[in-house]
Amino acid sequence: MAEVSGRALGDFLRSRRERLTPEAVGLPPRPRRRTLGLRREEVAELAGIGIDWYVRLEQGRAVTPSAATIDALAGALRLDETEHAHLRTLARRPHLPAFTRERVPDGTARLLHGLDRPAYLTGRRWDVLAVNAAAAELFTGLDRLPPGDRNVLVYLLLTPAARELFGDGWAAQARHATAQFRAAFDLWAPDPAFTGLAARLRRGCPEFGRWWARHDVTRGGAGGKVLRGRAFDYATFQANEDPGLRLTVYTPR
Repeated sequence: MAEVSGRALGDFLRSRRERLTPEAVGLPPRPRRRTLGLRREEVAELAGIGIDWYVRLEQGRAVTPSAATIDALAGALRLDETEHAHLRTLARRPHLPAFTRERVPDGTARLLHGLDRPAYLTGRRWDVLAVNAAAAELFTGLDRLPPGDRNVLVYLLLTPAARELFGDGWAAQARHATAQFRAAFDLWAPDPAFTGLAARLRRGCPEFGRWWARHDVTRGGAGGKVLRGRAFDYATFQANEDPGLRLTVYTPR
């Protein structure tokens, strides 16, 4: 997937370049600009690299930037820590096998169902692989979705039950989830399991299309949510048996 990783790298660089203004990076404003954000030559100058080299990167061509170049670009584009880490990962052009849905080991399943608080297991594509009784009660309808639809993003973005569950906080939560998924998508596309899911979400959720176009990336792990007026803390744990498996546990405050 080296060529695809190059395209993802180029798309990400372009999205970060287009969101910046000359004033934001200390350059004088220039009238009658015909491009969004910074020009390519401005980014190259700020990063201290050649314009031809930067154009190759943004076009997704087969070039491998050094760690120093990636760090310079991160500084020029004012990337935060998560964006900088994502840029590094894309620059490594990881080779990933075709996606296959994960299997839950018996011991991990017993642990999940033995918990007395809401918890579920997800995979690399955010498929919901197993749900305990407390989570099935909290996330109404999640366990009743057809097996192929048991996915955090499908539930959150395409079901009325999720909008009711999150209430006024739905948009913020859905946008955050979109940015988390985008980080995984950039590594796995054009695997049809990922491109097909993204296409389905664009068709079914207009808000997703707008958020997706921004190419925001973020990381998860722990935090808080308000579900039907009740505050919960949640934490996510990676399984030793398969790093793609993640256990998410909710604790009422």
